[in-house]
Amino acid sequence: MFFKKKTDEKRVIPTHIAVIMDGNGRWAKKRGLPRNAGHAAGSKTFKEIARYCNKIGVKYLTAYAFSTENWKRPESEVQGIMNILRDYLKDSKNYVKENIKLGFIGDRTALDSDIQELMRQAEEDSKNATGLKCYLAINYGGRDEIVHAVKNIINSGVSADEVTDKLISDNLYTDYPDPDLIIRPSGELRLSNYLVWQSAYSEFWFSDVLWPDFSGKDIEKAIDAYNKRERRFGGV
Repeated sequence: MFFKKKTDEKRVIPTHIAVIMDGNGRWAKKRGLPRNAGHAAGSKTFKEIARYCNKIGVKYLTAYAFSTENWKRPESEVQGIMNILRDYLKDSKNYVKENIKLGFIGDRTALDSDIQELMRQAEEDSKNATGLKCYLAINYGGRDEIVHAVKNIINSGVSADEVTDKLISDNLYTDYPDPDLIIRPSGELRLSNYLVWQSAYSEFWFSDVLWPDFSGKDIEKAIDAYNKRERRFGGV
């Protein structure tokens, strides 16, 4: 269910919100369920949050779905997550009806070929959407992304004197604005290798709510907190 907040002309909606979808396993454990049941519940929450962000005018949403470190988890859990991802991608055509554009960041080469094809198809199906641009970070790591960018720059033959912040940014997986607000639920207070370069001037908001229980009301709380902050970007 969506939480509807009264319109405030002075209230600023962040252009780009990034979320770390954390707490699925703990949510399942509290209910005596297998961890993958938590991931399935978290997937449903992501769909609801994406729709909510689209309704309130957020332009970009990036969600941390599977990190480069998550391969260390038990094989049954990894395969469960991949199957949930498959189901989500097959269902992504519904986003077209809601005018949501779907994209992905991360290294796709380690993913099964059918998942790569489903990702490509989801991007193709939604390419003309003009609403929320929704990105899933899959097999993504912030440091890995920077290494990938540096390799691209070196391979392009650029001299050291030509390397700039903009050049590095242009070679990252993200070809859209840096996040204004990064949200992490579940009580953890760290980035966990997420958008390391892009988060240099992001605002952070943390919550004890486990991701499957996250809702539009929590998004509104984060935006309210965001509106109370003064972003100076190093100025005065």
